[in-house]
Amino acid sequence: MDASSSSSSLVSIEASFFENLKGFILAVVSSAFIGSSFIVKKLGLQRAGASGIRASSGGYGYLKEPLWWIGMITMIVGELANFVAYMFAPAVLVTPLGALSIIVSAVLAHFFLKEKLQKMGILGCVLCIVGSTLIVLHAPGESSLTSVEEIWELATQPAFLLYLASAIAIVLVLILYCEPRYGQTNIMVYIGICSVIGSLTVMSVKAVGIAIKLTIEGSSQAASFQTWVFVMVAITCIITQLNYLNKALDTFNTTVVSPIYYALFTSLTIFASAIMFKDWSGQSASSIVSVLCGFIVVLSGTLILHSTREKDPASVTDIYSSLSPQVSWLVHGNGVPWKHNADDEPCLDFDAILKQDHFK
Repeated sequence: MDASSSSSSLVSIEASFFENLKGFILAVVSSAFIGSSFIVKKLGLQRAGASGIRASSGGYGYLKEPLWWIGMITMIVGELANFVAYMFAPAVLVTPLGALSIIVSAVLAHFFLKEKLQKMGILGCVLCIVGSTLIVLHAPGESSLTSVEEIWELATQPAFLLYLASAIAIVLVLILYCEPRYGQTNIMVYIGICSVIGSLTVMSVKAVGIAIKLTIEGSSQAASFQTWVFVMVAITCIITQLNYLNKALDTFNTTVVSPIYYALFTSLTIFASAIMFKDWSGQSASSIVSVLCGFIVVLSGTLILHSTREKDPASVTDIYSSLSPQVSWLVHGNGVPWKHNADDEPCLDFDAILKQDHFK
C-alpha cells in the first residue's frame, strides 16, 4: 500500500510539473507578443492623436490607424497564448510571468519610442528573470476540477463574493467620481480600473479555459449556463480593461504605465486567485514564501526598469500638436514664457493640456 501510494504521488507530481511547464512556455510566448503590442499600439495612438482627438480625451481615431490594429492583433495573439496557459497552470504562476513582457517592452521602447534604457536597466531585466525563475520552481500545481459547476461553487463562496463586491464598488468610484476629476493627472485612476477589472478578467478567463479543456477531454460543458455566464463576464471585463489601458497609454509615459500596471494587476490577481481557487491550499510555508519572494524580486526589477529609463521626449510635441491650428505658439521647454499671435484668442484648454503633460 505504501509503495503504491508513493508511486501514485510521484506520478501526480510529474504530471503537475509537465502541466506547469506547458503553462510556463505559453506564458513566455504570451509575454513576447504582449510586450511588443504595447509599443506598436503606442505608436498607433501617437499617430492618431497627431491628426485628431486623443484617446485620453475620448477620441476613437485610433480605430482608423492600421498600426494600432497591428498592435491589437499582436496583443490578441499574446492573450490567446495567455488564455491557454491558464488551462494548464495556476494564476500564481502564469500572471507574474507577465514581467517578461516589460523586458520586451523596455527593449523595444528604447529603439522605437526613443525611451532610452540605461545601464541599470539591465539589472532590472536580470531581476525580472531571476524572480520569474523562483516563481516557476516553487509554484503550486493546478487544482483538479471536473466540471464548471465546481468552478461556479468557488466563484460564489462568501469570501470571493466579498472580493467581487469590493472590486465593483472600487471601479464604480474610479469611473464615476475620480476619472472626470483626476483621470488626466493621476496615473492611478486609469491603472486602478485596469488592474481591478483585470483580476476579474483572469478569474473568468481561467474558468472559461478550464471549461474548454474539459470539453476537449470529452466532458462537454457547453450545456451549463455557468459556462456562458463566465464567457459574458470575461468579454465585458476584457473590453473595459482594454479601453482604460488605451487611455492610460495615451495619457502617460509607457515607462510609467508598464511597471505600475504590472505590480497592481499581478498583486490583485494573485490575491483573487488565492481566494477563489485556493492556490496555496496544501502548499508548504517555504514554497509560499519562495513564490512571494520571487514576486518581490520581479517587482524590484520592474521598478528599476522604470526608474532608469528616460521620460518621453515627445511631450512638448504632444502639447504643440494639441493646440488649435489657428494659434501660433512659440514653445520653449526651459521656462521662457509662451508666446502667441496678438490677433488670436488664448487657448482655453491650454492650462489643462499643460497639466496633463506635466504629470507624464
